[in-house]
Amino acid sequence: MESTGTVLRELRGAQKTSKGVSLYSRYVNRPAGRLLAAGAYRASLTPNQVTLISAGFTFAAIAAVALAEPSWQLGFLVYAGLAVGFAFDSADGQLARLTGRGGPDGEWLDHVVDCAKMILVHTAVLISFHRYGELPGEGWLLLPLGFLFVAVLTFCAGLLREQLGKAAARTAPVPAGPAAPVSSLRAVALLPADYGVFCLVFLLFGAPGAFRAGYAVLAAVHAVFLVAFLVKWFRELKALRAG
Repeated sequence: MESTGTVLRELRGAQKTSKGVSLYSRYVNRPAGRLLAAGAYRASLTPNQVTLISAGFTFAAIAAVALAEPSWQLGFLVYAGLAVGFAFDSADGQLARLTGRGGPDGEWLDHVVDCAKMILVHTAVLISFHRYGELPGEGWLLLPLGFLFVAVLTFCAGLLREQLGKAAARTAPVPAGPAAPVSSLRAVALLPADYGVFCLVFLLFGAPGAFRAGYAVLAAVHAVFLVAFLVKWFRELKALRAG
């Protein structure tokens, strides 16, 4: 079997484009996923097995949010579980590209886990607010529901944009031009919308007021990004029809 160093070099050549990727995913999550993918390759794991490992870390952390009383220690463990799960979420795709063992079933499983993660994490926050929050008012219970709506709509609309774009390219291929340079400014601007950055808010879980404030700020930022993304994706799809 190839050495870990050789596998890592091959994985570096099997990366997806950095276009539209935040600095966190580019410089933290993808490199961490690359190390995990190399370990998974050495352990003869399949990409789907790596996806299930990702789900295990993520859903265990989410369950802890809903079931345990908030504390600083719990917040750290929740953050660690979500961050490790996110890194494994990157590793499964990297392993699939390295081994050529990816397929529709793996892509489907990955998207199902991602969708479940988005639904459950905000549902868990809602349960935690209800059970332990000592909220200033019941209106705060609407916050996780709003964040849930924004997260799911962003995910579904983005996925549909991707699939419709691929379908349009198959029926009317557009000549490939030179690749656009990756914008560092855009990578910084996308940081607040990155799931890895969202996970950081759970480090405030031991201070309910600070957690609510941080969670509310992220919800507002994600709502702004949703509007911007919807406008952008609609225009891109309309341009495909015009072409």
